[in-house]
Amino acid sequence: MVVKDELIKFGLHPKNIELGEVEVEEDLNDENKNQLNIILQSFGFELIDDKKSRLIEKVKNSIVDLVHYSEEQINTTFSEYISRKLHHDYNYLSNLFSEVEGTTIEKYFIAQKIEKVKELLKYDELSLSEIADRLGYSSVAYLSNQFKKQTGLTPSFYKSLKQIKRRGLEDL
Repeated sequence: MVVKDELIKFGLHPKNIELGEVEVEEDLNDENKNQLNIILQSFGFELIDDKKSRLIEKVKNSIVDLVHYSEEQINTTFSEYISRKLHHDYNYLSNLFSEVEGTTIEKYFIAQKIEKVKELLKYDELSLSEIADRLGYSSVAYLSNQFKKQTGLTPSFYKSLKQIKRRGLEDL
């Protein structure tokens, strides 16, 4: 809603607005893009104009949606899921992501899952077994090992901490 309102205030006519992507009727020159970028940054958004960067954002948004906002259990491999969702070969996506982000898609996916585990541990509504099942881990032991590799702490110790610090999704 914020993005749509700001685009309209800027004199643009949005055709389509989805998570991480906006299509407008007008063509923008470089000066207008810079002005719009400044406005969007004041709200924590960023204007991304090249195809590769947009594709990387789509990869990130797909992973964030899957891990944080979807109850969907993928019944294929993660690579097949991403490939089908974005209509690109996974090897291409993986190489592009690594080149631009300096990390792999898999590591980004794991980081998102660990942040979700932290969130679920904080709320203390599910057992570790239920969390493992919800996030598609094959076992509690596998989740615990991955959690310890990422955080240096066991899930149980993390849960016992009084002041739990989590990173923002955009900082991963």
